[in-house]
Amino acid sequence: MNNPVVWFEIGTIDIERARAFYTEVFQTSFQLVEMPGMTMYMFASSPEGAGAGGALVQGDDNTPSMEGSIIYFGSNDVSVEIGRVEKAGGTVLLPKTSIGDFGFIAMFADTEGNRIGIHSMS
Repeated sequence: MNNPVVWFEIGTIDIERARAFYTEVFQTSFQLVEMPGMTMYMFASSPEGAGAGGALVQGDDNTPSMEGSIIYFGSNDVSVEIGRVEKAGGTVLLPKTSIGDFGFIAMFADTEGNRIGIHSMS
C-alpha cells in the first residue's frame, strides 16, 4: 500500500455556504448524501482516480478547526485556487510559497473556520 489515506472530512457549520465556497475555489462538484444525524457533500471522485475521497460534513461530531491536522488539495498551480479564496468568502493565510524541491504551498481559512492547504509543483 503506497498511501493509507482513503477518506477525509471537513467539518462545517453551514454546509451550503461551505459547498458554495469549495465549488468556487476548486471549480468542483459535489454529491449530497444524508445520513442519520449528518449531512455530507462528497467531493467528486473515482475509485480509479488519484487522491483520497472526502466530504464536507455537517453533524454533531464534526467541528471546524484552525488547529490540528491540515488537509492539502493538489493543484497545477496554487496561485489559481488561492486567487479565488477571498472572492469566495475565505481568508488567505499563506500566499503561494516555495518549499524548494517539493514545489509550492498556500494556505487559507475557509468560510467555516478550517485551515486548508494547497500544493503544486509549479
